[in-house]
Amino acid sequence: MSSDNHSREGLLEANAAFYEAFAAGDLARMTALWADRDDLSCTHPGQFRLSGRSSVLASWFSILEAPPPVRAEAAEAVLLDGSGIVTCVEVIDGHRLSATNCFEWDGEHWRMVHHQAGHIFAERDDSAPDGGRSGGGTVH
Repeated sequence: MSSDNHSREGLLEANAAFYEAFAAGDLARMTALWADRDDLSCTHPGQFRLSGRSSVLASWFSILEAPPPVRAEAAEAVLLDGSGIVTCVEVIDGHRLSATNCFEWDGEHWRMVHHQAGHIFAERDDSAPDGGRSGGGTVH
């Protein structure tokens, strides 16, 4: 993992490494990407939130037994004090999901502390004032 750069670019590299491990079914790399602490969380599409390192990693081990073809598009990173957030679009088997990945800087690397993804049902309208990002009928 070359994401030892405490910058926006390093944060985007860490996010890319997450999706590379996901696509390759690389359990060791996926484990290394997550922070070594117990207050991690993950919400897979259509599922309840998982809390704790063991529950989160167990879910990924199950997924990575037969990983789907996945790629991330349109990643955007925001740096915060000691942490960062990456939003992107996951494309899995032709389905588009909106994803949020939260990382913390451990002094050497960006480590994931939260992942959440959910299906995108709205169509994007690039001619709309907000680029169609409001999705029309929002829930909240």
